[in-house]
Amino acid sequence: MRSNSILEGAERAPHRSLLKSMGYTGEQLSRPLIGIVNSFNEVVPGHFHLNQIARAVKDGVLSAGGTPIEFNTIAICDGIAMGHMGMKYSLASRELIADSVECMAMAHSFDGLVFIPSCDKVVPGMLMAAARLNIPSIFISGGPMLSLPDESGRAMDLNTVFEAVGSFKAGRISEEQLLYYEENACPGCGSCSGMFTANSMNCLTEALGMSLCGSGTIPAVYAARLRLAKATGVQIMELVKADIKPLDIMTEKAFLNALAVDMALGCSTNSVLHLTAIANEAGVNIDLKLINEISERTPNLCKLAPAGPYHVQDLCAAGGVYAVMSELGKISALDLSLMTVSAKTVGENIKDARVLNHEVIRGVDNPYSKTGGIAILFGSLAPDGAVVKRSAVAPEMLRHKGPARVFDSEEEAIKTIYSGAIKPGDIVVIRNEGPAGGPGMREMLLPTSAIAGMGLDKEVALITDGRFSGATRGAAIGHVSPEAQRGGNIAYVCEGDMIEINIPEYRIDLLVSEAELNRRKETMEIKKKPERKGYLGRYSNMVSSADKGAVFTG
Repeated sequence: MRSNSILEGAERAPHRSLLKSMGYTGEQLSRPLIGIVNSFNEVVPGHFHLNQIARAVKDGVLSAGGTPIEFNTIAICDGIAMGHMGMKYSLASRELIADSVECMAMAHSFDGLVFIPSCDKVVPGMLMAAARLNIPSIFISGGPMLSLPDESGRAMDLNTVFEAVGSFKAGRISEEQLLYYEENACPGCGSCSGMFTANSMNCLTEALGMSLCGSGTIPAVYAARLRLAKATGVQIMELVKADIKPLDIMTEKAFLNALAVDMALGCSTNSVLHLTAIANEAGVNIDLKLINEISERTPNLCKLAPAGPYHVQDLCAAGGVYAVMSELGKISALDLSLMTVSAKTVGENIKDARVLNHEVIRGVDNPYSKTGGIAILFGSLAPDGAVVKRSAVAPEMLRHKGPARVFDSEEEAIKTIYSGAIKPGDIVVIRNEGPAGGPGMREMLLPTSAIAGMGLDKEVALITDGRFSGATRGAAIGHVSPEAQRGGNIAYVCEGDMIEINIPEYRIDLLVSEAELNRRKETMEIKKKPERKGYLGRYSNMVSSADKGAVFTG
């Protein structure tokens, strides 16, 4: 066992002594040591209850003959960090999470790891660590928040509150109505209830084969989640015994499976950023053009918020991720032979899965669309690619041409949007918000929600080298690469320039001649990023572009 390096032989008596000082017995230390990687804190609603999940996991480990030892990682709430300096730290925290798990696992020689994430950057950060360490590992998330109906019967979620702010600013609702949404849209613990980034990544963890059935969809407050946590604790012992490691599971074909499920579910655009980064740790290269190829042949089977009226609790009731995978299996869109943490193949896992609600999960013979939920756009504005959640774009905005309204920060754009100065047909361009330029590639939920709240989401597009929350809907195109700070063409867009968006043909073009663009590159200065100290300064200097997953390059 790996733990022998800290427990075996007379020379390890000091190590054993330190462990015994905390009450561990000799018998406990003779068993496999299982690290319980818990991201609990009292800041994030998706993590507020994770001590209960950890307790259940420990019970499972103990019942199967292991010794659980818990340690913690950080976790940032994107909703609370949104719209101010805090959002610069959100994506950047992913690398810290991966690094901190590596430090703890390598320093203390665990035999296996159970990861307990919930929210946005924690899931991919932990998956990156699992791939890097390649120690027997399994995941159990905290589960989604419930979505409750408002007075009109419309299901609410966090995005409801963000859009209500836009409606209030436009005079469409009262302060009393805004307060109603503030107090009722988030009814309890869990990751925000739509197919936003956290739930996207937890569902894709199932699709990758790194968690048991239901980890991505069983609501946080259901007893079934505690039972699943106990089963997860039992299963890590089987993985240790069989020496099944993450890289036995997270193969190139597993990432192709995950991308197909991503397209069928209509996941967050951030899933592209994170799957690329996780694959990088696993030694797998994901070319963005491959994503379009998978999208072309994979139907979109779900319209979950923000793309439609359903939430993750509805997906759970309809059969969950495995039911979606069973539909994809009918058209050979998945490799069913791959190993998973259940110690069974994908095909064995999903053989009894079935769809229980054919509106929440459409059949492959009756999809919401014949192509997947995400598209990668290329063209003169984004030579290395940009990402859009196609399933959340109104049909009339799939093709759009309009004048650029150019802003050098999210704050500048929000101020103008709230003033009512953005008109139907405009294309809002927000630059200098990329991985290096932000730094940290902030999510743009405030401006997109303001546009939607003002009723302009079917008439106004938004383009940025930053990124979008999974809660964003409308023609919101992010991850423009190269970013402005690295000399990308988005740095040279001028007010009033015409931009053409053609999502069906995967194009995004700045309608400016090559000669004019070259002239601008010789005469226009790129806005320099401010000098930063501390982690953001280091991050800015080390981070790659979005098309490479915004991973560290040195």
